Amino acid sequence: MDYIKLLNSLVSKAKDFGADAAEIYLETGRNLSIQVQDGEVETIEESYSAGVGFRVIVEGKMGFSHCNQLTDDALEDTFKRAVTFAKLTTADPNNVLPDNKEITQVEGLYDGELVKITMEKKIKMAIDLEKLAMKDPRITKSSGAGYGEGQGEVYIASTNGFLKVYKTSGCSIGVNVVAEKGEQKNTGGEFCSRRYFADLKPLAEIAEKASKKAWELLDPIMIPTQRAAVIFDPDVASSIFGGVIGALNGERVLQGASFLKDYLDKPFASPLLTIIDDGTRAKGMGSTPFDGEGFPTKRRVLVEQGVVKGFIYNSIVAKRAGTVSTGNASRRGFTSLPGIGTHNVIIQSGQHTPEDIIKSTSKGLLLKEVTGYGIDSVTGNFSGGATGFWIENGKIKHPVQGVTIAGNAFDILRDIDMMGNDLDLNKGLAAPTFRVKEMMIGGK
Repeated sequence: MDYIKLLNSLVSKAKDFGADAAEIYLETGRNLSIQVQDGEVETIEESYSAGVGFRVIVEGKMGFSHCNQLTDDALEDTFKRAVTFAKLTTADPNNVLPDNKEITQVEGLYDGELVKITMEKKIKMAIDLEKLAMKDPRITKSSGAGYGEGQGEVYIASTNGFLKVYKTSGCSIGVNVVAEKGEQKNTGGEFCSRRYFADLKPLAEIAEKASKKAWELLDPIMIPTQRAAVIFDPDVASSIFGGVIGALNGERVLQGASFLKDYLDKPFASPLLTIIDDGTRAKGMGSTPFDGEGFPTKRRVLVEQGVVKGFIYNSIVAKRAGTVSTGNASRRGFTSLPGIGTHNVIIQSGQHTPEDIIKSTSKGLLLKEVTGYGIDSVTGNFSGGATGFWIENGKIKHPVQGVTIAGNAFDILRDIDMMGNDLDLNKGLAAPTFRVKEMMIGGK
């Protein structure tokens, strides 16, 4: 089907359908999932989808409707339903659609070779990965391995005079295993996601990390309740920085529901902390040439050396705030209205190796797993269950499980005193190892 011709036709009919302004979001996709267990294929699922979402404005009122049928009758009926819904809502002068016709050039979003790789090879990769992880004698069981991939296209057309499109792809592979010792049991998993199939990590590297995560935390020793340093592994960085990103959401700030609402151009964290949102990074898993409503993406510094430099907005929230969109309209697909979200979040790396940080810690917890919700974006409070390793005199002494860590965002972020240099830019939230000089650790 010629989707560009279809969208141009629908845009041209917007006035006839009763809309003063309209945005049409069309998405197509193909997804593949392969799951294996104990060397046998459990499931292979492949699906294809296409759908359209209509966002319309009628006399300042907004309506939305969507459908997954691309017949003329279904599209026309869905478009008219959006107009009907709009008439039932309340007018808002902030209801606007973007009119920016620019598009950001982003390299490496689509791997055309992905579909040329045989199904047999993809299945074999998952089976081989599981076998490699099970080679470690300390691993007793497999929880399965899997391979997944997706390809798709996104189109946005608007009565404001633009039609934009991009193609995207991604693939991933991962494994989960179990280590047992007596009555102890611990799971470990690792996966790798990339835009391009050829960029996936070697299977042996993924397997080794998954196995190590399972056995390295056996024989934990409980520690007394105390205040000590906490070193955050990159895998648990989101427990801290996810809440900070939430507090930089412009809608939360307008609602007064952000602990950073009064900190624009003010310091709130250690000067070691710089946070960047980059929607333009080549091959970035969160990169796109435009956001969920067609606004061009960009690279933005949100926090610079501990100072809030800006919040993130979509078009409607930006108008309410008296500013412009930052290219951060997020969408969960054609079935949803634009929200607000980030692209590729990067915590700027520092000068120290993870080994340097451990060696310089006289007493503390190297945090490997966190349970709970992390920093609360509204209050800034933080608490959660913690698993990791106890450090004394710059050396790892033993595993630790069943403790808790707690604090307030301002105290935690201001107490970051070492930032690592082990940044992996391929993660959606990329952070290095970092140390908070002191937190409350709840033990026995």
